[in-house]
Amino acid sequence: LAKKALYRGFGTRNPDRFYANLEQEFLKEINKLGVGPQSLGGHNTALDVHIEVHPCHIGSLPVAVNLGGHAHRYKEVEL
Repeated sequence: LAKKALYRGFGTRNPDRFYANLEQEFLKEINKLGVGPQSLGGHNTALDVHIEVHPCHIGSLPVAVNLGGHAHRYKEVEL
């Protein structure tokens, strides 16, 4: 589900209004932290928040977070 959420279109919201509101609220609260890009401070810590849900037993509640780290900022090309 984490990959499904990751590849959902930028700026799209969950079709369920409850989760769509949570996505917007989480994004607002995360950006209020002021961490910013590369933890250097700023207004945008997260670009978007996507929540996907699927029924499961509470004893095995899976949670996944995909972060854009070093691998997303670093690229090397040999010419």
